[in-house]
Amino acid sequence: MSYQELWEQDKNHVLHPWMDFSVFNEQGCDIMVKGDGVYVEDAEGNRYIDGMGGLWCVNVGFNDARMKKAIVDQLDQLCYFSPFTNLTTPPAAKLAAKLAEIAPADINHVFFSTGGSLANESAVRIVHLYFNNLGMPGKRKIISRYNSYHGSGFLASALTGTTFNHAGWHLPENMVEYISEANVYRPPVEGMDEEEHCNYLVKEFEEKIISLGQDNTAAFIAEPVVGAGGVLVAPQGYHRRMKEVCEKYDVLYISDEVVTAFGRLGHFFVSEEMFNVTPDIICAAKGISSGYLPLGATLINDKIYDVISKPQIEGGLFTQGFTYSGHPVCSAAALKNIEIIEEDNLLEHVRDAGKYFEKKVKELERLPIVGNVRGSHFMIGLEQVADKKTKELFPAKLQIGKMIAKAAQKRGLIVRPIGHLCVLSPALILTKEQINTLVSILEESLLEVTTKVNVHVK
Repeated sequence: MSYQELWEQDKNHVLHPWMDFSVFNEQGCDIMVKGDGVYVEDAEGNRYIDGMGGLWCVNVGFNDARMKKAIVDQLDQLCYFSPFTNLTTPPAAKLAAKLAEIAPADINHVFFSTGGSLANESAVRIVHLYFNNLGMPGKRKIISRYNSYHGSGFLASALTGTTFNHAGWHLPENMVEYISEANVYRPPVEGMDEEEHCNYLVKEFEEKIISLGQDNTAAFIAEPVVGAGGVLVAPQGYHRRMKEVCEKYDVLYISDEVVTAFGRLGHFFVSEEMFNVTPDIICAAKGISSGYLPLGATLINDKIYDVISKPQIEGGLFTQGFTYSGHPVCSAAALKNIEIIEEDNLLEHVRDAGKYFEKKVKELERLPIVGNVRGSHFMIGLEQVADKKTKELFPAKLQIGKMIAKAAQKRGLIVRPIGHLCVLSPALILTKEQINTLVSILEESLLEVTTKVNVHVK
């Protein structure tokens, strides 16, 4: 089949996530056909450094022979079996035990789904079941944050605080409340230092619980580092203090580690290791299988399990589950993925090369349109501004992020544009030499775009 035929088939029949209907029929999609290590190749033979890591997920890189063998070996044994009630498979059991081993000490139970959206939605259902079983059915409200991202399912979209994603959709009402994002670059009061900013956010959170009522507030959900909402790193001590507020008001803490877990920041799970927070629930996906197969996991602590494992009614069941929960082939891929991360010392590599990556990209702040570079390790965002002093953004119609992404792609680098941002989340195997190449391409692309939008730069 020719490239044109594939392009037409995709354009005529595929509904893409976040597709722009205003231009899609004319532009269609680039077609990726191969991947190897940190590189991908399109159907016309062009080769790129994949600065997106698939979509924050291809942690061990493309085309790893060990991953492929593990998948094929499991297919030879058992391609699928039902995970319901009294049935399981060896990979699912082994993976749950391994996740309990690498998670914080009191998190020992795992519910499997097929991705991050369902991992987060499952967390909320478990929270509600927990409080129902305790005789507190009024504790239903979930507090999320503006500019957070927690998925695109019906409930996960409501958990998501990027209101742009809500336009045109009907979402669950009166269940999710929002508080301020933790955006150090754009604090609520200009001139706030980091400590003042943190105090403001913690106070706002506590006041939100009080206004909603402790008896109505069930959980707080937060990404350790916000991903699609802007790659936001919170002020020092923020997560620890938010957890203390949760404990004060009997509110559960859900850590959405869909992006941050499995090495992206140099640890299997970062809430405890980097932010001194032991969540009640951890949600994971993406890097759990390095994107080779779809898998999500909702990990809960012993306190929650002890309550939900006692049925409210005679014969009561845990009525949450999916046909592909704990899929044996997906679980086998995740087990091998974790093994590779351990054997190849990728966590240590990320803690070293990731800091180098941060430093090199941070140097691009010297360019006229780069207002802020932020993030951690292999999770970096660049915010473009028209005026560095006022932090004024470019006109939305310019689509500055897409301009940069297009300029980078023609030079052999794929970055992810999100509005006025460009996001980098490459495979964890990226070397320092490859980092230098990536940053060099990105700099050239930023300079090209700066020339094009010079009239807007102040």
